[in-house]
Amino acid sequence: MPRIMADRFREIVKVLIYVLVLNWGVALAKILVGLFFGVISMVADGFHSFSDGTSNIIGLVGIYAASKPRDEDHPYGHKKIESFTALGITVLLLLVCYEIGEAAIRRLLNPSAPEANILTFAVMIITMIVNYLVMNYEHKQGKLLKSDILVSDSLHTRSDIFTSLSVFATLIAIRFGYPIMDALVSFLIIGFILYAAFEISRKVFDVLVDRMAMDRKAIEKVVLSIPKVKVCHNIRTRGREDDIHVDLHLCVDKGMSVEESHRLSHQVQSEIKTRVPGVTDVIIHIEPT
Repeated sequence: MPRIMADRFREIVKVLIYVLVLNWGVALAKILVGLFFGVISMVADGFHSFSDGTSNIIGLVGIYAASKPRDEDHPYGHKKIESFTALGITVLLLLVCYEIGEAAIRRLLNPSAPEANILTFAVMIITMIVNYLVMNYEHKQGKLLKSDILVSDSLHTRSDIFTSLSVFATLIAIRFGYPIMDALVSFLIIGFILYAAFEISRKVFDVLVDRMAMDRKAIEKVVLSIPKVKVCHNIRTRGREDDIHVDLHLCVDKGMSVEESHRLSHQVQSEIKTRVPGVTDVIIHIEPT
């Protein structure tokens, strides 16, 4: 791996580890304080913060897999490792939703007043501030390092701030004598976690079943802009957003020599990889017309 690329990988990994530690610190604080004072929504929010940490793990696995070169046994690389990791995390999130839902139902069937005191308010305020700082830092570093993983993860962290605001409002409702809001907001947060699990699963299955990775017209536009290319058809794409494999049929003049058509195919491959983000492999079938 070139040195510049290796340095970039190391910087991205450093950012992800730093963000992971902060996300899980925030999650642990919410879970422990929520359990101690019986605030289910706060515990649920803690597990939602935990899901932010799991996305950091996915990012770390993805970076590690991407840094491993293709070899004889893995000619297409190792990037699907990240997809399988994400699938395991989805299962974990579903189990968390079950546990939180069960606790919320018990609270509705057997009402009890959770305690909303200065410590619970302080924890929520501090963790929201930490989330905000983490989001800005990660987004800034993502732009600086041109890392889609860091930018997208920072946007995921932003959603945690809005969830925490709903828990903060719940604590206020508890103080005013409406403890039922604790259980109701817990179900709302379960919805957020389920949506996160669904999005992760959808992307994983798209990769595993080789769903079209991008609009074929984007490939066609690049190919047809190259001189001596007559027609481009049967375009297929598969893979992850950062590891797209393309194969297509290229129609050229039947009088073109084998050597010239070979050079043309290499030019097409180079243009696609340069102008279409995420493409790492292009296979071309030449057809004389």
